[in-house]
Amino acid sequence: MTEFHHVSVLLDECIQALNIKPDGIYVDGTLGGAGHSSQIAKRLTTGRLIGIDRDPKALKAAGERLAPYADRVTLVHSNFSQIDKVLDDLGIEGVDGILLDLGVSSPQLDEAERGFSYMADAPLDMRMDSGDSLTAYDVVNTWPKEELRRILYEYGEERYAPQIASAIERRRNDKPIETTLELVDVIRSAMPPQALREKQHPAKRSFQAIRIAVNDELGAVGRVMEVSVPKLNKGGRLAIITFHSLEDRIVKNGMASAAKGCTCPPEFPVCVCGNKPKVKLISRKPIVSGEEELQRNPRARSAKLRVCEKL
Repeated sequence: MTEFHHVSVLLDECIQALNIKPDGIYVDGTLGGAGHSSQIAKRLTTGRLIGIDRDPKALKAAGERLAPYADRVTLVHSNFSQIDKVLDDLGIEGVDGILLDLGVSSPQLDEAERGFSYMADAPLDMRMDSGDSLTAYDVVNTWPKEELRRILYEYGEERYAPQIASAIERRRNDKPIETTLELVDVIRSAMPPQALREKQHPAKRSFQAIRIAVNDELGAVGRVMEVSVPKLNKGGRLAIITFHSLEDRIVKNGMASAAKGCTCPPEFPVCVCGNKPKVKLISRKPIVSGEEELQRNPRARSAKLRVCEKL
């Protein structure tokens, strides 16, 4: 097994955003390599950290990294979108901070055998949790062509989505597409010469789209926006890092809606819905990485941190 190293993005900014109290209860819903979590745990005295991850390999590695703080850390194998259920099962009514880093962990991308990478040959998998049933093989070989076109266009913002979906359908009618490099070959065959000359790898957008579909990443973000704010104590903070415009839009709109409260049409002279703001936005604009971090970790370039506080 590749050692689970993951460079934590916007680390200082996240710790500052969470406004950690030594006796508080905090959730890291995307534990990964525990880079963020180790910094949270070291600031706790009588407090508690709940670390959640859907990847068993990440949980194992995080447990080793968090061993010095074992007295104040609880690790749970689950999806961050189930944060309310995890806390209910632990008998915790409210927490003082929730952190989510929605980027795919570097080890998941770098371990060839997991099928996330378009640079090495492996079975088409892409599951963050190996216990899940849906794989990239299923998506590529069984989903209707029109659904493939939709996810490639929406999730990958791939302008050649119709051509790629058609090429996948033609190839799989011949025989199933079984490996990552077979899929890369199909994608390449569908793209015009000028697209193949671009700096970005021709399969990058398609692989991203399929990964998002396999792991229902956007559905998970939508659900966590609904269930996380009610689990915050007054003054508790929700801090979310996104790497993709679709995820960022869900987070931005979710926080804005919770901060607005009233849902009455603008033409109503007075509020009749009675909805009150649930949070205040800590920063109107997303927090992004500085030049120093970008030099250390180019993957941080697309990272955006948004933060709100429970009223």
